[in-house]
Amino acid sequence: MSDNQSWNSSGSEEDMEPREDPGHHVGIADLSGVLSKWTNYIHGWQDRWVVLKNNTLSYYKSQDETEYGCRGSLCLSKAVITPHEFDECRLDISVNDSVWYLRAQDPDHRHQWIDSIELHRADSGYGSESSLRRHGSMLSLTSATSGYSATSTSSFKKGHSLREKLAEMETFRDILCRQVDTLQKYFDGCADAVCKDELQRDKIMEDDEDDFPNTRTDGEFLHNNNNGSKEKLFQSLSPKGINGIDFKGEAITFKATTAGILATLSHCIDLMVKREDSWQKRLDKEMEKRRRIEDGYKSALNDLKKKSHFGGPDYEEGPNSLINEDEFFDAVEAALDRQDKIEEQSQTEKTRIQRSSPLPSGDAYSTAGSHRFSDKVEEMVQNHMTYSLQDVGGDANWQLVVEEGEMKVYRREVEENGIVLDPLKATHSVKGVTGHEVCHYFWDTTYRNDWETTIENFNVVETLSDSAVIIYQTHKRVWPASQRDVLYLSAMRKITATNENDPDTWLVCNFSVDHDEAQPSSRCVRAKINIAMICQTLVSPPEGDKEISRDNILCKITYVANVNPGGWAPASVLRAVAKREYPKFLKRFTSYVQEKTAGKPILF
Repeated sequence: MSDNQSWNSSGSEEDMEPREDPGHHVGIADLSGVLSKWTNYIHGWQDRWVVLKNNTLSYYKSQDETEYGCRGSLCLSKAVITPHEFDECRLDISVNDSVWYLRAQDPDHRHQWIDSIELHRADSGYGSESSLRRHGSMLSLTSATSGYSATSTSSFKKGHSLREKLAEMETFRDILCRQVDTLQKYFDGCADAVCKDELQRDKIMEDDEDDFPNTRTDGEFLHNNNNGSKEKLFQSLSPKGINGIDFKGEAITFKATTAGILATLSHCIDLMVKREDSWQKRLDKEMEKRRRIEDGYKSALNDLKKKSHFGGPDYEEGPNSLINEDEFFDAVEAALDRQDKIEEQSQTEKTRIQRSSPLPSGDAYSTAGSHRFSDKVEEMVQNHMTYSLQDVGGDANWQLVVEEGEMKVYRREVEENGIVLDPLKATHSVKGVTGHEVCHYFWDTTYRNDWETTIENFNVVETLSDSAVIIYQTHKRVWPASQRDVLYLSAMRKITATNENDPDTWLVCNFSVDHDEAQPSSRCVRAKINIAMICQTLVSPPEGDKEISRDNILCKITYVANVNPGGWAPASVLRAVAKREYPKFLKRFTSYVQEKTAGKPILF
C-alpha cells in the first residue's frame, strides 16, 4: 500500500478535508482600547492600552508605548472569562494561576470585550466540536482496548473454582490439539492410500488384459493365472498401509474431549453468572464513590473560584488574612490618599454650586416629634447630654491621641470578640458660627456631599418629621477592607438651658436602626453607629453700642462616635486610620460651615 493510500487508525472524514491555517482568523476583528487594570494594593486600578489579536490579549502602559513591546499577554485558548457579580463594568480573565482584573468604561463596553474574546477563543479551535471529532476515533479505540484488557486480565483474579476450570480448559486444549493432529495424519494416510489404490488397480487391469484367454486352433482356451497381481491389490487395501491407526478409538477419544470442554465451559458460565451480581454491586459502589469524589472536586473548585485571588481587588479582610498589618495599613493609607487627592480636585467645583434649603424655626427642634421612634430619640438625646458632655478626666480612661490648636481628640481602647470598638471623643472651638448653624449643615442631607468625602451614595429611606429622617448610605471601599454600609436615624434637637446664664445646646444624634426597605446585603458589611454632634454658642459682648457680629460668637463642639465596623480588621490599622481621619473630618467640616455662613445673618 502506498503512502497516499495509507490510513491513520484515528482517521475520519474530517481528517480528509483541507484545513485552514490556525494562525489565520477569517472574519474575526481585532479589538484595542483603554481598560483599567488592577496592578497591586498600593497603586490600585490603572488605565492600560489593551489589544486583542490572534487569540492573544496583550496590554501596554499606553497606546504610545505599543512599539516598545507589551508588558504582559495571555493566550485565550484556555482562558476563563468571568464577569463580576456586582460590578457591571468589570471582567476577570484567568489562565491557570494568572489572573487579570479589568474594568471597562461602562457595561456596554464590557460586553463588547467579552463578546470579542469569546469569538477569538471559538475561532482558535480549542475545545470545539471539530477538534474533538478529529481525535475521537483513536480515543474510542484506546478506551475500548484498555477496557477489554482490564476485564480480561483482572476480572478473574478472584474465584478459585474459576481458575481451576480455566486450567482444565488449557489441558483439554492441548489434548484436543494432539488428537486433531492424529486424525489429520489418519485422513492424509487415507487419501494417499486411495490414490495408490487407484494407480495399482489401473496397472492390474492392464495386466489382466494381457493375460486374457487366447483361442487355440484346436478350440481350447489358454489361461494365465497371475495370483501375484491379486495379492498386490489386496495388499494395497490392507489397514496396515495406513500406519495401523485405530480410527474408531481416536473418534471416541475426540468426542470425549469435546464433551469435557463443553462441560467445563458450561461450568465457567455458571460461575460467571453467579458472580455477576457481586461484580455489579462492586461496580455500583465504585461509581458512587467516583461520583462523590467528582462532586467534592467541583464543590472545592467553585469555592476556590469564589475565594479572592491573593493580591487582587477582591481580597477580603479577616483574621486569617495573608496580608500582614503593615501591608494592610499601607494599602488603606494609599487608598485614603487617593480619595483626598480626588476630593481636592473636585472641591473647587463643589464650592461653585450654591445650595439652600428652608430653615425650620427653632421650635421645630425643641421636641422629638411624634413618630414611632420618638421614645428612642429622646432616650439617645438624654444619654448624650448626660455622658457625652462629661469631663474626659477621672476613671473614664480617655487617652489624648491628637491635639491641634483648639482641637483635641480622645480615645478609649475597647475590643469585643477581636473587633475594635474604640469610642472616640473630640472637642473643638470654631469662631464665627453658631451651634444652630453647625448642626444644621451636619444634619441636612442637602449639603452632605459637599463636605463628606467617604460616602459613595446615600438616600433618605423615610422622613419621620421635620427634624428626624432615616438614611441609608454606602461608603467608598478602602481596599483591602470590605465595603461598608450604614442605616441610621438622624435627629436634630435644641436643648433649652435651664439657667438663663447658660447657653442653649444644639445636638444631632445618628444611631443605627432597622428598616424593611434597606435590608443587609452580601455586597456590603453592615456597620453600626452611635454618633452625636453637640454644639453650644458662646457670645462675647460687643464694644459700645455695636451689634453682635460673627467676631463675637464662638461655637464649642463636642463630637462623640461609637462605631462597630461589623467585621474584622487589624486593630492597629483601625486606630491609625481613626487618628488620621477624625481630625481631618472636623477641620474640613467646620471650615465648610464657616465658608457657607460668611456674610450671612447669624442663625442663633
